[in-house]
Amino acid sequence: MLGLEPGADAVSLKRAFRQQARRWHPDLNGNDPHAEEQFKAVNEAYAVLSDPQRRQQWEQAIDPADAAAAGLDPFARGFPDFDDYLDTLFGRPRRRQRNPMPWRDADGTDLDADSGSEADLDAQPEPEPPRGRGDVTPSPSPPPPVSLTADLESVVELTPDQALHGERVELDLPDGSCVEVWTPALAGDGWRLRLAGVAPGGGDHFLQLRVRTSEGLRIDGLRVLYRLEIPPADGALGCMVVVPTLEGPVQLRVPPGSSSGRLLRLRGRGLSRGQERGDQLVEIRLVVPQDLTEAELALYRRLQELATQWDGG
Repeated sequence: MLGLEPGADAVSLKRAFRQQARRWHPDLNGNDPHAEEQFKAVNEAYAVLSDPQRRQQWEQAIDPADAAAAGLDPFARGFPDFDDYLDTLFGRPRRRQRNPMPWRDADGTDLDADSGSEADLDAQPEPEPPRGRGDVTPSPSPPPPVSLTADLESVVELTPDQALHGERVELDLPDGSCVEVWTPALAGDGWRLRLAGVAPGGGDHFLQLRVRTSEGLRIDGLRVLYRLEIPPADGALGCMVVVPTLEGPVQLRVPPGSSSGRLLRLRGRGLSRGQERGDQLVEIRLVVPQDLTEAELALYRRLQELATQWDGG
């Protein structure tokens, strides 16, 4: 029923049960006459396998009907509402039912059936006598605290192929529930997906996508981005460098006079989908070494002097 092999661990069992319960719950399959029976069977399988005692009984070929009759299965008497079902599954407090409308007589006085006993009438407080001018009126009780909402954020690691085609992600929330979401196709590194109202207090939960390779390549749709750090001399005079790509390293010529922020294009070195194929963009970053030798400092001072003379001339 759960699509698991014998001996599956608790994590695999819980994941499979969530998928099948969401698939077959009658509230979500109103047009499927077989959904109710499938849901009961899935729930019975999980109730047996998630309980060590009942699982042992089942493995020993003992009829689990006695355990269900003893009240070990919270859904043995039928399936509940889907919200109550999730509350019981994840151990959340059950929602309180609304109080019924009180009965009223002809003059509008409440006649609650639970408050008409003699003991209840005796327990009612006596009206307070009128206060004099010197009496101090007690301050009213403070208002109830306001529940604040807090947004949460999680980082989701994706491979370039997963980002290209979209990937199914299961997110475990702090309250014990699980949210299933599909990332969009052609997603990029740094994207943020918003899950509205799933955080505690009704806040939003954001998923930050991280699509990077071990070589430092970043994915953005079909494009591949790479940041190349070179010393200032190489940017000024030009150089040949080796940069990584998704298909292996290639040589790239940096033109003379390249400053930080300059983009160099490697055509056709990005991701492909159908007839489309992206490029790889290489961003130049000039980096000055922290520890310079005396000779290098002397050259930089000379360059600074020449630049000053050029500006003055």
